Amino acid sequence: MKEPLRILQLVNVRWFNATAWYGLSLSRLLQEAGQRVRVIALPGTESYAKAREMGLDLLPLDMNTANPVRLPLLMRNMTALLREFRPQVVNCHRGEGVLLWGLCKSAAHPFALIRTRGDQRPPKANAANRCLHAHLVDALIATNSRTAAQCREAFGLGPDRLFTLVGGVDRARFFPDPAGREAMRRAYGFSGTDRVVGLLGRFDPVKGQQQLIEALALVREAFNSGSSSLGNPGPLKLLLAGFSTVSSEESVKGWVAQNGLADCTVLTGKVEDVPALINAMDLGVIASQGSEAIARAAFEIMACGVPLVGTDVGVMPDLLSPKALVPAGNTKALAALLGQALGDAAFLASLREEQAVRMQTLSNECFLEQTLALYRSIVKRRSL
Repeated sequence: MKEPLRILQLVNVRWFNATAWYGLSLSRLLQEAGQRVRVIALPGTESYAKAREMGLDLLPLDMNTANPVRLPLLMRNMTALLREFRPQVVNCHRGEGVLLWGLCKSAAHPFALIRTRGDQRPPKANAANRCLHAHLVDALIATNSRTAAQCREAFGLGPDRLFTLVGGVDRARFFPDPAGREAMRRAYGFSGTDRVVGLLGRFDPVKGQQQLIEALALVREAFNSGSSSLGNPGPLKLLLAGFSTVSSEESVKGWVAQNGLADCTVLTGKVEDVPALINAMDLGVIASQGSEAIARAAFEIMACGVPLVGTDVGVMPDLLSPKALVPAGNTKALAALLGQALGDAAFLASLREEQAVRMQTLSNECFLEQTLALYRSIVKRRSL
């Protein structure tokens, strides 16, 4: 049996967003697998509270501070941690702090420094960043192929330093559940003949609720008028599983009313039983206009066996075949794809089959195995 690794995970993210979910979920998987893991998080933040709830070995450090008065104390705390814990791997999930950990590494503290990048923004290809990644960062993990390509171009990293790990999903929690589907559809008043199109995500322009509403209105008009060359699938319902953030619930209701979908749309607010909610859908949609460098909702929808279509942003081309994707912002193309998925049973079945195969490599177990193999290869390369 291999000796457990000593791993520091830096999840210095204020909100419990996709980056925090990726880093904290990975930390828990590593911990449950017997690795020695400590998580550094920002004290008093949402992600810190979530890490504590997950039972992680947690250390509060303000890695994001730019206050020169606080930096000496932060460096002393980091040095003391390195001497006491002696990590073999330090994995930074945000850019803040990478330079400080690189300086610690250069000061004769032996560990492998890994940067995980799950950010929709392209990396800054300046001289300082190139130097940092060339001389101090041992490996860069991108959470999607597009980000990996950007990092390859920006930093000149080869295949021995640049890796793509898209993440994984808990298949014990997210799986096809006929009983949960029936209960949730009954709770929202959906009949057995209703075709439920669902989007899971906070109410935010980047998530594309408005574009999905407009596209589904075009689809319903085509089906009801008989102008569609495909068969009418039955009554369409729209399930918007989310809550007010950047966009308010009132704004979303306004878009629904403007497009004539008020009679067939449900806005859920926050829901406790997310797996059952997903199972209630007949078709899942990621309509995002950007972001999705890490697509938690896509993983969960696919794991529940619900066919998924989406826009070609972020990690989505790593998850779905080209036939299931359309350009972000193209409402007519999205409407055409929705119409095909809803009106063509063979096309929908092919999506479900393809995505079931893809999910075989997207479990938490696969994510853990891939990450540990990468960590161990770098530790071995550096003889740590």
